[in-house]
Amino acid sequence: MKVKPLMLLPPVLFAGLAALFYLGMQREDPDQLPTALAGKPAPAVEVTPLADLPVFDDATLRDGEVKLVNFWASWCAPCRVEHPNLVQLSEGEGLPIYGVNYKDKPDAAMGFLDELGDPYAAIGADASGRMGLNWGLYGVPETFVIDGEGRVIERFAGPITERALETTIRPALVRAAGGE
Repeated sequence: MKVKPLMLLPPVLFAGLAALFYLGMQREDPDQLPTALAGKPAPAVEVTPLADLPVFDDATLRDGEVKLVNFWASWCAPCRVEHPNLVQLSEGEGLPIYGVNYKDKPDAAMGFLDELGDPYAAIGADASGRMGLNWGLYGVPETFVIDGEGRVIERFAGPITERALETTIRPALVRAAGGE
């Protein structure tokens, strides 16, 4: 029997695809979404004021302090889950957190903060989603650890739970501060 070259194409393609899947699953945390921003300067801050709350800008991200930038929305159930941890980081530990209210109604966002507390040093609205797009946002909540020079050290997609705090966020904060 003579083997035609096109007959080999499906098994070769399948083997290549299987190899890609296997290599992708060998990451330390296969559920964590990668970011192209790691180690690079944070993209531009493009927010509008939310009510009369203080707003932050690009210079804020490069002020010499380690900080978090947290994308959230009032309509986001996981944002409610992570909120007590953000309040603890901000109020209990003094970590500056800058909030980006993503594609939300201002009244709903203010109601969320009135109900659960405001952990943010400053906050801005991204009603159009432009800033989220530039930051590579997959959805909310997402949190970025930023070093004092404004570089992205870590991106965490999903709610910051106690486990995420200990395994991802705190180690990234240490790296951002020049430790490790």
